[in-house]
Amino acid sequence: MDRVFLDANVLFSASYDDDNRLLELWNLAEVELMTSAFAVGETVRNATTELQRERLNRLLASVKIVPEPPLDRGLPVGITLPAKDVPILLSAIHARATHLLTGDKRHFGLLFTQVIEGVLIQRPSSFLATREL
Repeated sequence: MDRVFLDANVLFSASYDDDNRLLELWNLAEVELMTSAFAVGETVRNATTELQRERLNRLLASVKIVPEPPLDRGLPVGITLPAKDVPILLSAIHARATHLLTGDKRHFGLLFTQVIEGVLIQRPSSFLATREL
């Protein structure tokens, strides 16, 4: 089973409207979706409408919220990220996710297709391209 950590931008985009390819993630077999309270908080802060917040709540009902990593945990050697993205990668690693899905090309782009401490970093479209519903 794949353990898929969702970045805040994936949650935000999935909750944006009901006609969204990202919603396919919620219908995949053998996939456990997870995220962190940090990512949820960022998504909620950026949700602009009540309808979007309602969609987000429905989606989160089937997403596991994983514990935050230890405060003294640093990034793996050779990996640099902006401070706001550090908790995302560390939470995915700490939760033993197999995948981290993010649309953040600016900050995670150089890490796409890399496996960092067991976590494959991918764009959602790349992940979905390899899965069947």
